[in-house]
Amino acid sequence: MGTWKAGQSVIYTGIRHPSSVMKNVIPIVMAGVIGIYGLIVGVIIGQSITKPSNDRENAYSTYTGLAHLCAGLCCGFSGLAAGLCIGIIGDYGVRAVGYRASAVTLFPTSQTEREGYSNIPDSDEAAENTIENVSGSDDQNKLFIGMLIMLIFSEALALYGMIVALIVSQHSYSCV
Repeated sequence: MGTWKAGQSVIYTGIRHPSSVMKNVIPIVMAGVIGIYGLIVGVIIGQSITKPSNDRENAYSTYTGLAHLCAGLCCGFSGLAAGLCIGIIGDYGVRAVGYRASAVTLFPTSQTEREGYSNIPDSDEAAENTIENVSGSDDQNKLFIGMLIMLIFSEALALYGMIVALIVSQHSYSCV
């Protein structure tokens, strides 16, 4: 979900400002890392499931099965929440960085800018003539750093879920 949402905004922004595409791929990569958390928990749970004996006695108890179910749900739901956060932050963050780089005025200050919803220059030459320092590198870097910090804390949601899942998955009770 996060990869789709952030990727969509990277494509939209890349059409208008192609030079910022590689810098704005970070939300997509971070959303992909969340899947690795689920893979880690799945492998650990899969390795702890015991086979029944030849006498058809099962050592895998209901308690252990429910602990593994809870571990998987904990990791999955926290990954879903983190993915949604990363997708939304990535979507709006990438678009804001791209708007700042392409001199789109979201909050008009003069009367001529207020006539339309936004002032989008038709070419780079028009943008250079209308607004000084079109790139807005200082503001653009501040937006990017703010987006990056929010992405890191959103990723922490999935990491916390994986840690809890690893702790819960270690609870077991043998039937034999």
